[in-house]
Amino acid sequence: MRPTALWLGLALLLTACAGPAQDAAPDVICGTRVDPALTRELVPTAEDWHESSRVDRESAVSAPCLVSAGQHTVLSLRFSWRPVATDLTYLATGTGTVSGISRPRKIDLGTASLLGNDGAISQTPCRTKSGNYFTLTLQLPGIKPADESHRADIEKFMRAYFPATVRTLGCR
Repeated sequence: MRPTALWLGLALLLTACAGPAQDAAPDVICGTRVDPALTRELVPTAEDWHESSRVDRESAVSAPCLVSAGQHTVLSLRFSWRPVATDLTYLATGTGTVSGISRPRKIDLGTASLLGNDGAISQTPCRTKSGNYFTLTLQLPGIKPADESHRADIEKFMRAYFPATVRTLGCR
């Protein structure tokens, strides 16, 4: 057997026996189950994933949930409950960093929704002890605000993630 073929065979064997890849996207993000392939489309990283969340669905207190890969935040989600509907365009284009997304456009997700180059915002009626409306903001800090190439992937993610999240909230 030639040395090159031997090394190639050994490399294939080691790859097959290595077990699950460390870079596999999680199937639960910030307490909501989502297809890892949708997350992988947004964040094609090979680093370890971890999450930092202050979200408490039972108390319905507005809070962030940050998903990191290695040392970098790759997904920023903000869960917000309010007594009245919020102007999503104001949130998306305001000067604050909590809900800003670049170049927002309305999309039809069955709820009030905006899609930007680097994130999305959706809002729906959801009566809880903390408010009557739930708003979810997705921000992708690794995407440049002028880069429109991720819009379709962001929309696919939100079409799956937002309704799945709302089902976990216990809305009345």
